[in-house]
Amino acid sequence: MAEDKNGDDAPAEITCLIVDDHEVVREGLRLSLSRATHIRVIGEASDGASAVALAERRKPNVVIMDVRMPGMDGLEATKQLTQSVPDTAVLIFTAYSERSLLSRGLESGAKGYILKEAPHASLVKAIEKVAAGDGYVDPALMPAFLPGKGDDMLTGREREILQLLADGMSNADVAARLFISQETVKSHVRHILTKLEADTRTHAVAIALREAIID
Repeated sequence: MAEDKNGDDAPAEITCLIVDDHEVVREGLRLSLSRATHIRVIGEASDGASAVALAERRKPNVVIMDVRMPGMDGLEATKQLTQSVPDTAVLIFTAYSERSLLSRGLESGAKGYILKEAPHASLVKAIEKVAAGDGYVDPALMPAFLPGKGDDMLTGREREILQLLADGMSNADVAARLFISQETVKSHVRHILTKLEADTRTHAVAIALREAIID
């Protein structure tokens, strides 16, 4: 705990950088955080590359990072930040529909995950937790971290095949591209359909795109 100017105990100040490609979202976040006297927003960025450059200059305690942005996305920016500014904690600021990206967020070095729909108190708690070096996961996102959900269910090969199907390839095309037999492709497709609870290949692709399992 830090002491304020009056000598009373007060929470230590936490400096934050807001990263989101939508100006209205950044304004809403800034307004929300202005209600927490111990949190100070020291900058905003609208894409990953700008976020990395700004964080390297200003070294905030916490970066509140959107995932989907033009150019460098939030996951790549997080990976770079954890290397170039290791004392800065990244809090992924995500929509519920993007929960399948969270395992990749873990790999990138993010310390926490908060939903864009989360109430003010939860946002402040998440910032405090990651600033202190702890992890934080929005309770609504916890199921996405359990085995057997989203893209955690699919193997790397299955995701690769699903991406090729989404690109319009036939089983024969996929087999030729990956140097495997068509029977092997069919076997992978059956597993994908079962895991995603899809009726057809088209349905599986639609689910995978919606859940951001593939691009």
